[in-house]
Amino acid sequence: MIQHKKQSADAKTKPLTGVRVLDMTHAYSGPFCTMHLADQGAEVIKLEVPGKGDQSRGWAPFKNGASGYYAYINRNKFGLTLNLKTEEGKAIFKKLIKEVDVVCENFRVGTMEKLGLGYDVLKEINPSLIYASISGFGLEGPEAERPSYDLIAQAMGGLMSMTGEKGHIYKVGSSIADNYSGTYLSLAIVMALFQRERTGMGRRVDVSMVDTIFSILEMGAMYYTLNGNIVEPVGNRTLSVTPCDIFEAADGQFVLVCGTQRFWRSLCSVMGQPELADDPRFADNKLRCEHPDELKTTIESWSRQHRLDELEELIVGAEIPFGRIADTKGACENPVIKRRHMLWEIDDPAMGGTISMPGTPIKIHGCEDRPLRPAPALGQHTDDILKEIVHLTEEEIARLHEEGVI
Repeated sequence: MIQHKKQSADAKTKPLTGVRVLDMTHAYSGPFCTMHLADQGAEVIKLEVPGKGDQSRGWAPFKNGASGYYAYINRNKFGLTLNLKTEEGKAIFKKLIKEVDVVCENFRVGTMEKLGLGYDVLKEINPSLIYASISGFGLEGPEAERPSYDLIAQAMGGLMSMTGEKGHIYKVGSSIADNYSGTYLSLAIVMALFQRERTGMGRRVDVSMVDTIFSILEMGAMYYTLNGNIVEPVGNRTLSVTPCDIFEAADGQFVLVCGTQRFWRSLCSVMGQPELADDPRFADNKLRCEHPDELKTTIESWSRQHRLDELEELIVGAEIPFGRIADTKGACENPVIKRRHMLWEIDDPAMGGTISMPGTPIKIHGCEDRPLRPAPALGQHTDDILKEIVHLTEEEIARLHEEGVI
């Protein structure tokens, strides 16, 4: 089951094959990070508390009593249970540290240190270890030990204040602080592994969820730092490009973006109003951004006369960015999603059969674009891991089960 270290490679070999990751993360941000690594070939060992497991095992949606939330972000991993509050559990953990390349955790800051398993301890055991952390607010400062979830980060990082309409602010629909933080950390891990390949040096890397949200405010922070302006929510528009919005058709809604003068002039021609391109209110992007409501009214006076099929043919035919607004059913059934193999089929015994889940958007040409295994049952691979990596005997493993260590 367990494979590790350098192997011969060809085009079919996934880029992280041979990298071993000890995944101590829970909830969403951390497992989303290690999911990326597992999808690209890393051997990810998910460590959970015996008899309890990751909190996301209890999160909807459910099928056959099992969590689809957990199944999605923990596919392609191996399952290990270990009680780190016991001395034997800590001893086994330290043996594992000698055999892994990466440790990833998203506990509340200070938890690993309280267990006696902080970075300063682990780097002495394995100097080339990459130790990766996600936290709400960073590893230092008065906020460091505060717990956090996506909603907290979206609020404190500035994103919620920009989302929605004036007087009505909203969170972004998905848990974007978790998604981005997990993806940032996976990138940081790969960067550290690349440097270690050249130098042999281990690293500590950390990502804060509030930092993450602040980093993706686009021009929100720059409006303030450059000119002292505080960005308010503007609905579905943007402050930098106009037109960029939702528009009404005769039978629904659509979006379009004219990010260049060429797109804008093409749209004016499609609307049968080429003179509009030089209207003093709309002649360049800066002017259009100063008159968004007037421009939207002008475009919709035309678009409301046409059905979506006709608008798509006209606008896409003019090579202007256009999109229909899909619900989750529409997105799952979108030919682009299917063609890009963005829904993976996987046989998951916990779900009672085959299920579909979002695949990876990272396409490594030549590698199989499919899942290798479903998310592990709690402790599913514990015995194999302890035999093959820690080299315990069957008798020792049986005793550890009896004593609640594993």
